[in-house]
Amino acid sequence: MAIHDSSASASGSGDRVPVNNRVHHVGSGELDGYAAISGGTVGSKRLWMGLVENPPLSSTDNHHHGDSEAGIYVVSGHPVFVYHDGTQEVRLAAHPGDFFLVPPFVPHREENPDPNEPAVVVIARTTQEPIKISVPELYRLEGVEGTGAP
Repeated sequence: MAIHDSSASASGSGDRVPVNNRVHHVGSGELDGYAAISGGTVGSKRLWMGLVENPPLSSTDNHHHGDSEAGIYVVSGHPVFVYHDGTQEVRLAAHPGDFFLVPPFVPHREENPDPNEPAVVVIARTTQEPIKISVPELYRLEGVEGTGAP
């Protein structure tokens, strides 16, 4: 993975900047799998960010991201985010430019119902590495603080 590394400090003295005190540049097309910013790619401590492409007519399994919040930005396509509100399944249709928040421990799935176009999203999570815990069905967790609709 290529990261931008300036050997000059902000003061211009030429001293090397410590790894965790500099700006890292991850160029487009330089993803490590689908992770762009993580502990493994740039030494992030509390943030994970990556690009995910869901092919046409696809669906993820039902899952949650543990105690991590997930922020989602729709780059292209029209994905559908599905969760259970305690009474029924709720389907949120997305369009390019939309943002979503998935709170910790909320089971959900992503679908791409389009037969021709992939759905591309940028995901940011509040852990340095991705957490994905598969569950057999969508359900609303009771008694877990911070859970709510994505």
